[in-house]
Amino acid sequence: MISDVPAVETVVVRAARLAPSPSEKVFSIVRLGTAELAGAPRLDEALKQVPGASLFRRTSSLSANPTSQGLSLRAIAPSGAGRALVTLDGVPQNDPFGGWVIWSALPPEGLSGASVVRGAGAGAYGAGALTGVVALEEATGSTRNLDVSAGEFGSARLGLAFGEGPVLIAASRETSRGYVPVRGARAGLADTRTDLETWSASARFQHDIGPAVMALRLGSYQEDRGAGLKGANSRAEGQQASLTLAQTSDADPSGWRAQAWVRRSNLSNSSVAAASNRATATPANNQYATPATGYGLNAAWRWAGPGWASEIGADGRLADGEEHELFRYMGGAFTRDRRAGGSTRVMGAYWEGSRQSGPWLLAGGARLDAWQATDGFRRETNAQTGAVTLNQTFAKTHGLEPTARLGLRRDLGDGVYWRSAVYSGFRTPTLNELYRPFRVGNDITEANPALKPEHLAGLDLSLGGEGAWRWSLGGFANRLSDPVTNVTLGSGPGVLPILPSAGFIPAGGVLRQRQNAGQIMAYGLEAEASRDLTSNLNVRAALSATHARVEGADTAPQLNGKRPAQTPELTLVGQVRWSPVQRLSLNANMRFETARFEDDLNTRRLAPATSLDARAGWQLAKGLDVYLAADNVTNAKIAVAQSADGTTGYGAPRLVRLGLSLRR
Repeated sequence: MISDVPAVETVVVRAARLAPSPSEKVFSIVRLGTAELAGAPRLDEALKQVPGASLFRRTSSLSANPTSQGLSLRAIAPSGAGRALVTLDGVPQNDPFGGWVIWSALPPEGLSGASVVRGAGAGAYGAGALTGVVALEEATGSTRNLDVSAGEFGSARLGLAFGEGPVLIAASRETSRGYVPVRGARAGLADTRTDLETWSASARFQHDIGPAVMALRLGSYQEDRGAGLKGANSRAEGQQASLTLAQTSDADPSGWRAQAWVRRSNLSNSSVAAASNRATATPANNQYATPATGYGLNAAWRWAGPGWASEIGADGRLADGEEHELFRYMGGAFTRDRRAGGSTRVMGAYWEGSRQSGPWLLAGGARLDAWQATDGFRRETNAQTGAVTLNQTFAKTHGLEPTARLGLRRDLGDGVYWRSAVYSGFRTPTLNELYRPFRVGNDITEANPALKPEHLAGLDLSLGGEGAWRWSLGGFANRLSDPVTNVTLGSGPGVLPILPSAGFIPAGGVLRQRQNAGQIMAYGLEAEASRDLTSNLNVRAALSATHARVEGADTAPQLNGKRPAQTPELTLVGQVRWSPVQRLSLNANMRFETARFEDDLNTRRLAPATSLDARAGWQLAKGLDVYLAADNVTNAKIAVAQSADGTTGYGAPRLVRLGLSLRR
């Protein structure tokens, strides 16, 4: 008797994205896979495995204010807006108002990898990819990832991703009582914890349409933070949606993609000024709403033959937003109300191609973008009477930006290669930089509606190998023209004639304005080496050394020869992964940075910093681990900020947590 055996259906889920471009090999790209992303509770911390990748300050998204979570590469000149573009399967993740990234909205459990492209990203990436691109890839196929942990300072986190067939669900939830940034003798009653409450959720639905695949992704997030001073806190929230239609194949680089996306965000952010003894704090401003919307379209078509590939595409990004803010606190109440904002547009088209001839690979591309900033305004009123005290409208600014990149690679045999590239790119100022002034403590920074786009031109050259040792050694030289810099104009107390619209500058505070301050010249070295010493022991070391100096020209001659704010000259990263027995895994990550300066005049020095993170995991079953992790094992005091009176804020102390991880 023969029984019927039910057939097992194999479901293949294709990603709604183009296959990697053949031209990628000629540019400086660091690839992080699921193993590298899985060990960090937050994506920005996982990216620190790439030297030169950092947020504006040394703090991670565990405690950093949303406005300082912009990502930059190569330590050329970090900024709160970020000088690197972050995408998820082609959709920009930078905030439409300020350019920063809400990292809690991107749980690592839902990702399959990240490609960090160093150097200006002309071609398919376009505007915003000034110092590079972080291209994130969402998980596809059967996915069952879970990470749950709890630890010191009331910290608890849950991250999960579940995918089966055409559906992927990802979510995260994290809470923390936080820590007090100002510690020791300078701390006062006004110093409080950087507490955190955050959640995110997303769903992606896919459907095959003939040879193409359609993907609809919806996401939402919210995070509430304490800033470390009594009365200072923030809330960031938003929603996003994208629709992608693509025809692609893992075996063939040919294909096409069409995509539409929309992203809405809102930020409330309050700051205070601490008394000289830090016993009390006085409200400085209350940015109670910042509604913004970003939306865009992009399309690409790539065709290929034996040894060659070519791609054409076009994209457009639009952003509208405004801030609503109470300020000028007097007599126990805010006396002024401000609305400021506008719109920005960037539309571009590009061509990119590559040609393989024996051991040689030549690749390059060019694009042309049209940009404009319109409808800019700043309106201030008396908070009690509604009387208008300032009413400004700003002229439209616009321009055309041609950019290009070209690279060459030669395979030398035995896995050794050399590659070189030249490139140019640009970044348009954000709505935040153009129109919104802000205050931190007693320091006031004014906006500047006359800002021009930043431009970067550069080249890099490297030699590498992919044998028993995976290694690379290279150098780069970049010129950043018209960098948007917070330029110090004077100090308080009083109203400064140079910029009276800024109002009264408190004693001990300084007045700055965002300006296109000349140019920044930067050159440096990048090196990396890793090897599996045994079947269960892997080591990796990497460094990024950047010599960056400002040439302020006539705009800011006081900055000539200064190092850009928040720029370390050397970053070292070391990693060890060891499994002494089959079920036990031990990981250690070290990061060292030389000193950096808090301010543009290089008067507030932040000492060098070394952090060591460690993790021990025990396999309970295949893909299921229980782990003990410790961040900042040595409890190092890592300086992250410094005010005009010399008060230093520090990063997180040692944080130990116990967790359970499932990866299948």
